[in-house]
Amino acid sequence: MAFKGDHAYDYLFKIVLIGDSGVGKSNILSRFTRNEFCLESKSTIGVEFATRTLQIEGKTIKAQIWDTAGQERYRAITSAYYRGAVGALLVYDITKRQTFENVQRWLRELREHADSNIVIMLAGNKADLNHLRAVSAADAQVLAEDESLSFLETSALEALNVEKAFQTILFDIYHVISKKALAAQEAASSTGLPQGTTINVSNLSGNLTKGTCCTN
Repeated sequence: MAFKGDHAYDYLFKIVLIGDSGVGKSNILSRFTRNEFCLESKSTIGVEFATRTLQIEGKTIKAQIWDTAGQERYRAITSAYYRGAVGALLVYDITKRQTFENVQRWLRELREHADSNIVIMLAGNKADLNHLRAVSAADAQVLAEDESLSFLETSALEALNVEKAFQTILFDIYHVISKKALAAQEAASSTGLPQGTTINVSNLSGNLTKGTCCTN
């Protein structure tokens, strides 16, 4: 996480893209960060990430978004991929029921390796193929509510809700961290620390600690 001394941004948030191969994660990433879509995109091996900077409540937020880049085909995703992530976009394909059925497995893996306070959104991608739909929005909404996730249907092809999905995740992350910082300041005041004491967010107590700083 960056602080006031860094003029480029106030906060750096790592967000991971997870879900079955072929659900459109890479195109969601390219649509959000470069406003591009490639019909011929292919899975590659390795970890890829891209960044984009946004303004949230007067703060400059740099989103560093990581893509599995084909690793999910080989179940090769390691804990290093999740380390430091404070947000996750869990993607399934609305035209392929199996990708939705596998959401629970991805949630288990995410919760095993990532911080317990991670902000998670469920995204039903390829909403432009509504005529081929195999997963209803109602079914996905029920799952999202049961698992305390936010939910949107997206289309990387048509740029539908891609921007909104990431903005929602980043907004929620920012407010989680802001509440932690406020709580720390109030605790410091109650213990009689001098007024104006700087509270470093990365040193806050609680499970958010390891998720507040991103490392490559």
